[in-house]
Amino acid sequence: MKSWICKAFGEKPVLIDCDDPIAASGQVVIDIAACGVNFADTLILQGKYQKRPPAPFAPGFEIAGTIRAVGSDVTGFVVGDRVMAMPDWGGYGERIAVDAGLVTGLPDSVDFYAAAAFQIAYGTSWFGLKYRANVQPGDVVLVHGAAGGVGLTAVECAKLLGATVIATAGGAEKCVIAQSHGADFVIDYKTQNIRDRVREICAGIGRVGADVVYDPVGGNVFDQSLRCVAPGARILLIGFASGIVPQIPANILLVKNVAALGFYFGAYLEQNPDIACAGMAELLDMLGSGVITPMISARYDLVDAMDALNAIRDRRVTGKLVIRCGA
Repeated sequence: MKSWICKAFGEKPVLIDCDDPIAASGQVVIDIAACGVNFADTLILQGKYQKRPPAPFAPGFEIAGTIRAVGSDVTGFVVGDRVMAMPDWGGYGERIAVDAGLVTGLPDSVDFYAAAAFQIAYGTSWFGLKYRANVQPGDVVLVHGAAGGVGLTAVECAKLLGATVIATAGGAEKCVIAQSHGADFVIDYKTQNIRDRVREICAGIGRVGADVVYDPVGGNVFDQSLRCVAPGARILLIGFASGIVPQIPANILLVKNVAALGFYFGAYLEQNPDIACAGMAELLDMLGSGVITPMISARYDLVDAMDALNAIRDRRVTGKLVIRCGA
């Protein structure tokens, strides 16, 4: 089988022939049909992600495909089952061995590309907004990076939860995309000041500020957000795509009774297995019924996977990128 292998942190992966994986006890082997591309893939290659795999390794956190082999002590799956999974790494290849506990069966109504594109993005937004930030109908939710793979799903999920959504994005085209996916108001951060515009928008609808902030960017975006939230607001920290981890002025949190909430999706699923089962069932039901539909802006063949990574790194992406792995 072929797989993109990184031999050491900071080195460029190379596409090489590898031995086929074997299903150990508690594992299944999956023929990977599609793998989602995430900004975190760029971080894990540099050794800057929350988890650091032993080298050599392949990137890739979310996959979909068909079960090729089933190890001992595995129940509920058989060869030929259509599945999706969220391994810690290893998705940029043709096959993978995965712990069966990370695997979810796919209904026939969900194709492999949609399954590979939705798990992390929609999972992060749905679990973060519903279960971590406790978004309620009528809340004003400020979503940053709203035209990206994760931010766009946050717009949709916040609307499904009954919120009024203010979306920020870079450039008029990206703002149109955010608006077309449900944003009630859009802010072009390239030409508008986020703090000032949020205050103006909230004043126009009789509110004093945002109730919830969804922030996968960090840096200056976080600083501006902190100054346009309502008393009692919740700021959901998803990631730091800007490369700058904000230093939070605790005095502002104190004075306005604001809560800064970290949210790391993978760890949250491990720490809250009951919520994980319920939330993923909700998402799969919405995906299968067409309530949510991942916006896949491009599909790349496995041989071109590094082009997809470069597009993510350079912020040239709207929606989600998917790699065709060939199974």
